Amino acid sequence: MSRAFAILVAVVVMLGGTLSRSAAENASFTSGTAITDPDLLRKLDQTDTLTISRLLWPERSGNVPLTTDLLFSSLPQLKDIPPAIDAEFDRYILHQKAAYPTETIGVGEGFDVQLFDRANLTSAGTRFVLAGIVNRMDRAYVSEESCGEIRLIYRLVRFDSKPDGATTATRLPMTFNLVMKARDARQSDANGSPISCAELARRWLDNGDWQGLIGGNFSPRDAMLDRIETNIQILIAPKSALHDFRSDYLLEVFRYNAATKTFEQSTLENQIDRNRIVADDDLRRDFKAWLLTPENLRAFDRGTVLIPEKFLARSAIVPTPAGLDASALQPEFGMMQGEGNDEPVFTDNDVVGALKQAAARGEMQNIRSVAGFQRRLNDVTCAGCHQTRGIGGFHFPGVDWLADKPSNSTIVPASPHFVGDQVRRRDILTAFAAGKSPDFSRGFASRPQTRGSRELAGTEYQDGWGAHCSLQEAGSETGDRSFTSWSCAKGLSCQAAAASRRIGMCFITTR
Repeated sequence: MSRAFAILVAVVVMLGGTLSRSAAENASFTSGTAITDPDLLRKLDQTDTLTISRLLWPERSGNVPLTTDLLFSSLPQLKDIPPAIDAEFDRYILHQKAAYPTETIGVGEGFDVQLFDRANLTSAGTRFVLAGIVNRMDRAYVSEESCGEIRLIYRLVRFDSKPDGATTATRLPMTFNLVMKARDARQSDANGSPISCAELARRWLDNGDWQGLIGGNFSPRDAMLDRIETNIQILIAPKSALHDFRSDYLLEVFRYNAATKTFEQSTLENQIDRNRIVADDDLRRDFKAWLLTPENLRAFDRGTVLIPEKFLARSAIVPTPAGLDASALQPEFGMMQGEGNDEPVFTDNDVVGALKQAAARGEMQNIRSVAGFQRRLNDVTCAGCHQTRGIGGFHFPGVDWLADKPSNSTIVPASPHFVGDQVRRRDILTAFAAGKSPDFSRGFASRPQTRGSRELAGTEYQDGWGAHCSLQEAGSETGDRSFTSWSCAKGLSCQAAAASRRIGMCFITTR
């Protein structure tokens, strides 16, 4: 077992001294759930300890991280990723040209709409830089045996030489997430004892010395590889006579095949393939029946549903900005209305009937209306979630330790959705550490669950300035039962913003 991978295992099973006390105080919401200390991330990256190339090719000599041209050409595990990205780009460009035939599209400012430059993925001047490590043991409901996931998040960066010999670093709009299983069930500690989910959670919560955890009888590295997720800002379209400003993001997933030792393009979790479903009567009928089954509807309400692969898409385009009602403004992510001659997958009567029966069983926590059902249809998808309270199409753009004066006081550059969800994630880690069964449920992407109401109270994540709220609070008749608990803190009121009839934002009350 290589020392590099032993270090990876040690790092990903705890938070430890990775986050200094001063940084932890300033980033309290992510304490215990993410590694965001810029000094440590710089060290792990620049010493080639947790770079993509070292983790996937630990036997190679040298300690210099590979540039993207060498990364994709030298690592056979990644050989399927560039052609898959190219294929999605080509399909997207054809669709864009058909939708706006009078606009020019290409790389650079000379075009009406600008594409991401794919040459950056085969360049000797770019590489993926470690930008954060995120604990996702809150996803253990997907696989109890692996105790959830750990995500190593990398940001694409271009390095340019200056005339004086110095180098400048420019972050490019692409993230590359290497998703690891939180543990291999065969993994054991230095004493030969199995490492439990409780032990993993305690190591993250204890803020201990991560270097002291190196060692032990670790299993082969392939057993912990799960998938790679890529997110690219594929296009920027300035405002024109044809459309408002928007930027589109391409999401793809590549699952690790241990037999072939390669990452292969896969479906995106819960990314409903609406176009394919509405075009196939049998598939439409099957999906409606599957989702409205009591057991699946309950998981759907709690945000823990796992939609079967036959209903899912292999890629997604995320247009931003989407406004407060992403599900209404982007009907391709919703299924409550048809297009052209297509019938909707779910009618209002379908939803009302299913919710009435579920309410009688006392099973619904979040979805209490047709609008709530539609919103959940949107935010369980990868695309809908990235549209909601994100930074463009990203939830974790990553720590910029390449800045001229990085500091331990750096606040993790993550979206309001990401930060607001950390209290729930830490609650789950705490339950694991105590040997209890965690509550994996989550609220809507727009609003954290009330389990963090005290810690989040008065912040933009819960009920403070800029938080999402129910317009019913403002005396509007458009209030909705799924959102009536979304109130604003004292001195603030819910005011209409963007094109939403139900959801507003908390702003200072004016008289």
